[in-house]
Amino acid sequence: MKDEKLQKALARMGLGSRRQMEEVIKAGRVSVNNGPATIGDRVTQGDEIRVDGRQIKYTAENEKRRRVLAYYKPEGEVCSAKDPEGRPTVFERLPKLTHDRWVMVGRLDINSTGLLLFTNDGEMAHRLMHPSSEVTREYAVRVLGEVTPEIARNLTAGVMLEDGMAQFEDIKEGGGEGVNKWYHVKLKEGRNREVRRLFESQGLKVSRLLRTRYGTIALPKELRTGRFLELDKKEINTLTDLVSLRPRYGTGLHGAAKEKQERIRNKPLKARRADSRGESSNAKPKSSASPASRGSRNTRDRNDKR
Repeated sequence: MKDEKLQKALARMGLGSRRQMEEVIKAGRVSVNNGPATIGDRVTQGDEIRVDGRQIKYTAENEKRRRVLAYYKPEGEVCSAKDPEGRPTVFERLPKLTHDRWVMVGRLDINSTGLLLFTNDGEMAHRLMHPSSEVTREYAVRVLGEVTPEIARNLTAGVMLEDGMAQFEDIKEGGGEGVNKWYHVKLKEGRNREVRRLFESQGLKVSRLLRTRYGTIALPKELRTGRFLELDKKEINTLTDLVSLRPRYGTGLHGAAKEKQERIRNKPLKARRADSRGESSNAKPKSSASPASRGSRNTRDRNDKR
């Protein structure tokens, strides 16, 4: 059975990035088979791995079923496992895993909505987020003001922000009336509030922002805010192909799980939002006269900022 480097295995299991795991190992917090671990140690099925004394259930990469969720983040949820202020987090509504964990792919700030991907494959998440992979993200953005041809050229040519050059790969008009106009933009990285900061560099303010696509996965039309769908084998494999990962045996939905997802797709669950007290609440979708951010569909259930 093939072995792998310890830091890679820990990162793949969602405990952090490889660099973070290297620091944890250097700090003496990891043991393998009751002995202190060192950078470069290799592990395989059957090895006993502990982090801070807690045993980590190790499954070889080619034996672990790869899973991916598409979640429609509502406004008001925080993209972290726990929030010191007690605000609701995106992890609270995800299905529980046994001896495994969900790893978030990218982030959206508390005022943003739209597509978030979660996977139990840490290596996959790392590659999808890493700038070198140049995975395209797409957003529908409502802007206060007009993006003139000159501004559009600036935004696609590149703008110097406080953390370096940034640019949209593409920007297109999306309609709208009055002073609020919708635009569809693409970019290949995910720095903090990058979409908003790019528009702000041109004196424009983003009032709503929705992520509509991450890589090969578009926000499903039948998905409502505060809900998730689990992706099937074909959808997952398009993502792994994008970042040069091999398909894995058992990937996708099977049996009752597959039937459940089909029922949800055919009869979508009602939207859910987080109220001001940080508690979940059911809500009917709000209608909007804004343009469709998924082709011809109107943007509804989208209190979006990034």
